[in-house]
Amino acid sequence: MTYTVKEIATALGAEVFGDGDLRIAGVAEPALAGPDDLALAMSPKYAEGLPQGQARAAMLWTGADWQALGLKAAIIAPRPRYAMSGLSAMMDPGEGFGTGIHPSAVVDPLALIGADVTIGALAVIGPRAQIGAGSVIGPQCYIGADAIVGEGAFLREGVRLAARVRIGARFFAHPGAVVGADGFSFVTPEASGVESVRQTLGDQGDATPQSWARIHSLGSVRIGDDVELGANSCIDRGTVRDTQVGDRVKFDNLVHIGHNVRIGNDCLICGQVGIAGSTVVGNNVVLAGQTGLSDNLTIGDNVITGGATKVMSNVPAGRVMLGYPAVKMENHIESYKALRRLPRLFRDVALLQKSVFKADKSD
Repeated sequence: MTYTVKEIATALGAEVFGDGDLRIAGVAEPALAGPDDLALAMSPKYAEGLPQGQARAAMLWTGADWQALGLKAAIIAPRPRYAMSGLSAMMDPGEGFGTGIHPSAVVDPLALIGADVTIGALAVIGPRAQIGAGSVIGPQCYIGADAIVGEGAFLREGVRLAARVRIGARFFAHPGAVVGADGFSFVTPEASGVESVRQTLGDQGDATPQSWARIHSLGSVRIGDDVELGANSCIDRGTVRDTQVGDRVKFDNLVHIGHNVRIGNDCLICGQVGIAGSTVVGNNVVLAGQTGLSDNLTIGDNVITGGATKVMSNVPAGRVMLGYPAVKMENHIESYKALRRLPRLFRDVALLQKSVFKADKSD
């Protein structure tokens, strides 16, 4: 499918300059753009690659001189990166799953399938599962018994939704994502070394080695609307009550959400984040890659963590955290600067010691 430059600009709410009738078949980086591509030169730095490509049209930054760049047309949006959201949606060619129910799919006769649902090859839909209208269930997906998936869902290859999970509208799950695995809950017949360590902060006491007994997860998972779950990410079901995720939360790849966790609305959870059981995360929280949250914590609204931050205590609303253990970002940076100065400080102290010792000998 192709669009004119004017059609693209209108859809994005952007301004068009030059020949708005030029047809665009795709998008590309400036140096690699062909004559039918829209070059993404959204800053002067990226525009340096335009002479190496063949683009006739480009998306540019506010105030750019599109004619001086040798273009026949340009789209200028007040916030180009935000415009990329709509542009990428227009140009996305999709996954090629086709339409309808594939002959190899296994759909239980008690399942409720909404209108215009696509179910791919080798997918399995369990008894009493409900799939909302317009959803796409990709190849080799599994939806368990009594699971509910809202309208407009898009499940990529190999997504697993366990029994009894409840998911809102427009859920997007990438390959290998799992919703509803059992929580990691085990207990010993008597108090274990781990329990003693938690109470004493280091002493295992007289605990002896014991075998671990499994606590079954009787709860499930509830997810709100417009949630996106990254590839090979996992949200565990609750022990008794459900694990909960609010609306519009976006998860990156390889994220693990433990049992009984509650996450608010509009959160951004980046790659390799781990949230341990029963922790409560507020609204608009951003957890950078490899952030770890200990169990039974409360993370306030609008909290931001830097990469690889390990949070071991409650965090009040609005705070920016960094480090292991996590502290205010400004404190961590100040400590890091001091740490880098330590070698020089040691050298200075050594020189002072030598001077003092020499002075003592001279007396």
